[in-house]
Amino acid sequence: MKKISILGSTGSIGTQTLDVIRSDRENFKLIGVSANSSFQKLVNIINEFKPEYAVLNEKSSYDKVEEYCSNKNVNTKILFGIEGLNTIASLENVDIVVTSVVGIVGLVPTIKAIRAGKTIALANKETLVAGGEIVKRELKQNNAKIIPVDSEHGAIFQCLRGNKIENVNKLIVTASGGPFRGKKRSELLDVTVDEALNHPNWQMGRKLTVDSATLMNKGLEVIEAHWLFDMPYEKIQVLVHPESLIHSMVEYKDGSIIAQLGSKDMRLPIQYALNYPERKNKVVDTLDFYSISSLHFEKPDMDTFRPLKLAYEAGKIGGTMPAILNCANEAAVSLFLSGRIKFLDIMDILEDCMNKFERKGDYTLDDILELNRSIKNYVNLKYSYADERIK
Repeated sequence: MKKISILGSTGSIGTQTLDVIRSDRENFKLIGVSANSSFQKLVNIINEFKPEYAVLNEKSSYDKVEEYCSNKNVNTKILFGIEGLNTIASLENVDIVVTSVVGIVGLVPTIKAIRAGKTIALANKETLVAGGEIVKRELKQNNAKIIPVDSEHGAIFQCLRGNKIENVNKLIVTASGGPFRGKKRSELLDVTVDEALNHPNWQMGRKLTVDSATLMNKGLEVIEAHWLFDMPYEKIQVLVHPESLIHSMVEYKDGSIIAQLGSKDMRLPIQYALNYPERKNKVVDTLDFYSISSLHFEKPDMDTFRPLKLAYEAGKIGGTMPAILNCANEAAVSLFLSGRIKFLDIMDILEDCMNKFERKGDYTLDDILELNRSIKNYVNLKYSYADERIK
């Protein structure tokens, strides 16, 4: 039986991971779970799965869950904050740590899990984007491994099986194009939050959905693919595929292309990551090829959707530049979701921060965490006037 901790158990990936565990209780046991502030959802998880540990990052929610468990004589131990995340990420009796928290907050617990020798089912892009060099070094030193959960990286991971990496010509990362595919900058001047959150294919968290709308999500995936598969950026191509049925592809030097196809359901890559290297009975609907009339492919518009271009630039510059880009994006998306900046301002903020903050070649974990604080303070202060401008 594989014993699992889920960092971010109430979000989109977390809830779908619970579905996978629910479908195969004989082979999986949930040991640790976490939530930011969704105390009722976490209480429901505790009642159903009876994990040994549960973590909350928001104090009032922590107090409510702790009081509930105390009153109901529930044996689950309730922990608080980043220290709680670090604890459930490195428990001795845990085999797999699913990292599905959103943002750079996932970096430190992931490193703790790696140092504890865990298998990481990675759904937190920001971990590798911000701290790729550190994570790769820690993986090598601690004999740990990462199994990607993102549908694109999970697809590439499967397409590479049984083949030598030196025979790869390029990785092809597919993108839906998001809700604004085909639109030009002039058509995006007055985009609302609701419009940005109206993704045509996937049900995701708010931050990730906005990243998909700007194509930043694909930029983060390019940087993540670089670290996961040791592939130079020149050999990582983004291809817009609006049907989202081909999850990604690998082209080999002989011209052969291997693709992974499947339903638009994140439970498929989650199930594969949790059971790797085995495959279990399906938890998703299979594709009906008779009902698929056509598949479309387009070149991404990196002039309108600059975050993808900036991600390539940041990755090639290296050092802390990807972390600068990532931290700026987290701050900018938060401002957009709160109505304090316009949609296109996100892209301007990214470029501003890449120009303002100094790139370091050799960096530590503390350097990344300090960058995160500095950039978010800078963005929040500089663009705090925007709520008046929008009105």
